[in-house]
Amino acid sequence: MSVDGYLDDATPDRLLLSNDADFDRVDEVRATCDAILVGAETVRRDNPRLLIRSPARRAAREQPPLRVVLSRSGRLDPGAAVFGPGAPTVVYRGEPLPTVLDDLVSRGVRRLLVEGGGTVQAQFLTAGFVDELHLVVAPFFVGDPAAPRFAGPGRYPHGAADRMRLAEVRPIGDVVLIRYLLGPPDGD
Repeated sequence: MSVDGYLDDATPDRLLLSNDADFDRVDEVRATCDAILVGAETVRRDNPRLLIRSPARRAAREQPPLRVVLSRSGRLDPGAAVFGPGAPTVVYRGEPLPTVLDDLVSRGVRRLLVEGGGTVQAQFLTAGFVDELHLVVAPFFVGDPAAPRFAGPGRYPHGAADRMRLAEVRPIGDVVLIRYLLGPPDGD
């Protein structure tokens, strides 16, 4: 996200908030997951493939992570990159998050990477379904009220009285990774 909390700007072009070293870090995280989840608006706006990019990381796995899309309407372009070759894709249309998560578990998903966008991230965070949060902050402002934000208004379980635990802060080129743990403290 930008320093002022935006995930993109309001132009039709995708705003790159990160750098090659961080994209590689995300690829490494993807390689440890059973599924990668985004919302339909991210599919429409960014057209992601949701695949592991590194040939070595792909070769180290028996199968690629499942690609998961949440959509209220189910109206997605069948030619979108997420439906291309490389991994199976599942679309959930209007199902509540507990139903989606139960189904993913039945499919063997134990580690889910929720990549976004802002609406999906807010849904998972407000529902308390996140155990680790990776924020990468880009060194610039967007400042456009029409642009998507990281997380909008909501009742978040981690307010001032129940703070997240800082796990890591690391510069990655000109961006900064801030990693928080949201689950109960170790041993609970």
